[in-house]
Amino acid sequence: MNRQANSTVPADSQGNTAEIDLTVSGMTCASCVGRVEHALIQVHGIHRAQVNLATERAHVQADASVDPQELVRAIQRAGYDAQALTQDSPSPSQDLMARQQHEQALLSRQFWRAFVFTLPVFVLEMGSHLIPGMHHVIARTIGLQTSWLIQCLLTTLVLFGPGFRFFKAGVPALVRGGPDMNSLVALGAAAAYTYSLVATFAPSWLPPDTVHVYYEAAAVIVTLILLGRLLESRARGRTSQAITRLLGLQAPTARVIIDGVPVERDVSSVTTDDLIQVLPGARIPLDGNVVEGQGHVDESMISGEPLPVHKGPGDRVIGGTVNQLGELRVQVTHTGKDTVLAQIIRMVEHAQAGKLPIQAVVDRITRWFVPAVMLAALVTFVVWLLVGPQPALTLALVNGVAVLIIACPCAMGLATPTSIMVGTGRAAQMGILFRQGQALQQLKDTRIVAVDKTGTLTLGRPELTDLHVLPELNESDVLELIASVESRSEHPVAQAIVRQAQQRGLILQTVRMFTSVTGLGVRGLVNGKRLDIGADRMMHQIKVDCSVFNDQAHALAAQGKTPMYAAIDGRLAALLAVSDPIKPGTPAALKALHDQGLKIVMITGDNAITANAIAERLGIDQVIAEVMPDGKVKAVQALQNEFGTVAFVGDGINDAPALATADVGLAIGTGTDIAIEAADVVLMRGDLGAVSRAIGISRATLRNIHQNLFWAFAYNTALIPLAAGLLYPFNGTLLSPVFAAGAMAMSSIFVLGNALRLRRINPAL
Repeated sequence: MNRQANSTVPADSQGNTAEIDLTVSGMTCASCVGRVEHALIQVHGIHRAQVNLATERAHVQADASVDPQELVRAIQRAGYDAQALTQDSPSPSQDLMARQQHEQALLSRQFWRAFVFTLPVFVLEMGSHLIPGMHHVIARTIGLQTSWLIQCLLTTLVLFGPGFRFFKAGVPALVRGGPDMNSLVALGAAAAYTYSLVATFAPSWLPPDTVHVYYEAAAVIVTLILLGRLLESRARGRTSQAITRLLGLQAPTARVIIDGVPVERDVSSVTTDDLIQVLPGARIPLDGNVVEGQGHVDESMISGEPLPVHKGPGDRVIGGTVNQLGELRVQVTHTGKDTVLAQIIRMVEHAQAGKLPIQAVVDRITRWFVPAVMLAALVTFVVWLLVGPQPALTLALVNGVAVLIIACPCAMGLATPTSIMVGTGRAAQMGILFRQGQALQQLKDTRIVAVDKTGTLTLGRPELTDLHVLPELNESDVLELIASVESRSEHPVAQAIVRQAQQRGLILQTVRMFTSVTGLGVRGLVNGKRLDIGADRMMHQIKVDCSVFNDQAHALAAQGKTPMYAAIDGRLAALLAVSDPIKPGTPAALKALHDQGLKIVMITGDNAITANAIAERLGIDQVIAEVMPDGKVKAVQALQNEFGTVAFVGDGINDAPALATADVGLAIGTGTDIAIEAADVVLMRGDLGAVSRAIGISRATLRNIHQNLFWAFAYNTALIPLAAGLLYPFNGTLLSPVFAAGAMAMSSIFVLGNALRLRRINPAL
């Protein structure tokens, strides 16, 4: 599985490679993305470059020796602005939002200026065609030539004022041999403007029947595309609303307790181990542990859990959540970029900046699309000029400009990244964090969901339910010895045995030579006696006969309990049974996965009888039991070979290899940090129902992407021939450059609007 890290530090332990992130501004369409990627990949030492139009970011895998400033210079040579991100840089989302706000303000001013200048031009020229008698009114009052001069002046103000941005970016790109959307707009507007200038000031240079002006086309093209850019910018801003909300959760200040007195401090000045006061109704500023007080905390924006969670001494609290009731005193454990909220924001940013495999096809097409459009426009012009009816030159110009304007591949470039941004943002609001954007596509194709048992299907807090000892032994003495050894283990089963011993008032003894045998059990010396405690496999290994307890073991396993054995000095002493209660939401979660057409496989270290009993209760399709930790990897690989794409859900340290091996690894967020780091998707709630929600979001997002791509490609496929005049021989229809500009702008708005629908998605369960 392809792993990517969102970091600017060396990615491997030897420091051979590094991951570099940059912000890139000035990109307007999919062809820009291709040019920036091409510029980056040409730099020596670059292994891979990935550029995202929606997030305006570049992610580069390179030799550790590569200077990020060299990449910045390469992007600048390609005609775009760039800045390398460092650990101290502002959040990429904050930087993007700041640039988007500045761009929106600039586009708004430019659009309204262009509109004010364009409106009289449109009225003077198009009014003569749309309003009966207006042409004669203009001729009798100001005269046709004066009308043209006014239009010339106002159009010049539009093109070299608000519209100069297209020439400033498009002409250099054209000169470099890498034309982009700006080049198409600049060429189209310049062609109409230049032709009109000749008609106005040197009409004798043109055939008599072709002396017409198209100032309104040049001005309206620029104005409509500025409007489209403005609407697009606003819509793109809304695609990152989930990140905006997450950033808004960061509290600016904290009440630090100094000498017993709360003092308001900037949150950036708070350090770990500081004691802070959180009042009722206040937002918890940083991660920490409650040391005093009781309260109920709303964690919905972090975990997706709608109900407030009770917090008391010893409980963990997360920065950004809201203390609804009761005063809390919290000892800070994490600050700055180490907080859970900061990590969530980084995960979402990284997923949003990623590319799905489907995008590779789009990139290959759009890389050559703009040059192909320019060639199509030239062919259109030449064909109309040579074989078109009179006025051939005028018709050739109109149709050539229409082809240039209508074919801008903006919608293609936005189709995939905007859906990813909205889909992953919506998932984050539901407590589902896609650490890798490509997991969206892989999860959609998943047919098998493999799940760990402990902590995933169950609460992960086992209870000792049964204890059978040989008749000649004392139950309390045996339990005391067993619990003494298990007290050295942090395994949930060991903790369950220790809790039971403590509840009985037993005193735990000193343990020597403690050993934990992975996947089998534990052993140690207590008061000179050697104890071996574990599964039947461990007993077989030390040649201990367990047959005396066969009937009890089978009966317990049939009830879904896990039998364990204890041997003292190499002789069987006891049979223990541990049961881990099924999580309340597990049956409904598994039903939802079945309803989605998925097959569920449980992979567990439990013995087969116990595992099958649980599987039968829950309706699990297949069981792979008695699996050692490394066996989970082999089990996942076997499922991949048999069924294809496999998703694995787990939460423990021993699940990390399987999470990394699966096509999509989903870590229960209440699990270990190692498991979360190995996963592609993090489920912040300890709720298996989030798996079906993640799959639902994946399918909805990919469906949305396919809709966007269909629209983008169908739009260009259908309208380029129309703009070229395909229907003219049949019904005399031609597509005005003005309508072409409007259609081009609306195609991007349509794609963005469709992507924004994902904000309302609410997968069942």
